[in-house]
Amino acid sequence: MPTATDDDLDIDLDMMFAALSDRTRRAIVARLAEGDRTVNELAEPFAISLQAVSKHIHVLEHAGLVSRRREQQRRPCHLEVNRLAPAADWISRYREIWADRFDKLDAHLERLTSPSAPRSTEGPRA
Repeated sequence: MPTATDDDLDIDLDMMFAALSDRTRRAIVARLAEGDRTVNELAEPFAISLQAVSKHIHVLEHAGLVSRRREQQRRPCHLEVNRLAPAADWISRYREIWADRFDKLDAHLERLTSPSAPRSTEGPRA
């Protein structure tokens, strides 16, 4: 039975993956990984309005992936890298499962193609 902590983690992951499901938001995250930027700086490469970029940033803020601070007249956005850790852990867990399955498949295929492997005398199955 899931605990409240598991439920909270699931909700966080749902919000995070939903936020990252959009190409523009992933591009914003990639730009923020290089350093803090204002909304105007983040909007430069996109052929969308400043208001649309602000909405994307708001979604990322709501998911806890981006924060803003006041710095004189500017409000730079900051990527909350530590908030990506639960998603990275979740992905890593499944990557390990699939890597193990591919290793077993490789070993099986190697046994089948080995010159010392017994050859079947039967024809192909219909």
